[in-house]
Amino acid sequence: MKVNFDGTGEVVVITGGAQGIGAALATAVDACGGTAVIFDVVKPADAAVEYVEVDVADRSAVESAVASVLTRHGRIDGLVAGAAVQPRSQVLDTDPAEWARALQVNLDGVVWVCQAVVPHLVAQRSGSVVVFTSGMAASGYPGASAYAASKAALIAFAKSLAAEVAEHRVRVNVVSPGVIDTEQFRGANAGADRDHWRDTIGIGDPEDVVGPLLFLLSDAAAMTGSMLTRERAFAKLTSFVE
Repeated sequence: MKVNFDGTGEVVVITGGAQGIGAALATAVDACGGTAVIFDVVKPADAAVEYVEVDVADRSAVESAVASVLTRHGRIDGLVAGAAVQPRSQVLDTDPAEWARALQVNLDGVVWVCQAVVPHLVAQRSGSVVVFTSGMAASGYPGASAYAASKAALIAFAKSLAAEVAEHRVRVNVVSPGVIDTEQFRGANAGADRDHWRDTIGIGDPEDVVGPLLFLLSDAAAMTGSMLTRERAFAKLTSFVE
């Protein structure tokens, strides 16, 4: 069964979209006829992609960035909140500034962009918000307490927001993409950690997550307050279907 998504005339804001999953999604949104607008502190490699330099931890900067999108396009139809940092340190050695930065970007940054975007979705009585969590939210991982804690908090936040705006026909869902081969993943998981993920659940590609994201952004996704989980890479499953 083949699926074709039509995003003609729709505008999707993607935080942390300069690289990895966000960049792959931006390409797909544009290919579907929509407009992807990337919010990031890093400039995308694709110069054709619409880009706003913004640190999502800065609430006023987020508000200004969203206002600029509305001025240019007149609407926002989807928000994919993917900006995150993934520091590595043991709990007893974690620097307070590093801990604060992780929560400011990973958690507060999602709250600020939702506060800026969702009122417009409510006003137009349509739209989709997608938030990312991680398997570490449930299991934890040595040296990743700040990242895991922020991702666990995002599940509760997204479900609460979903309940608050459901009556306005705005959907809020969560994606747990599994282990994906991105620049951030490689930076946080060198050596033995990378081998661990490769040899257990497997490492996927950013493009593997694009289909589920497009589905959640589309009007085919009637659910809200739900979580899509991709815990194993396709490469690790092929032995069961060959």
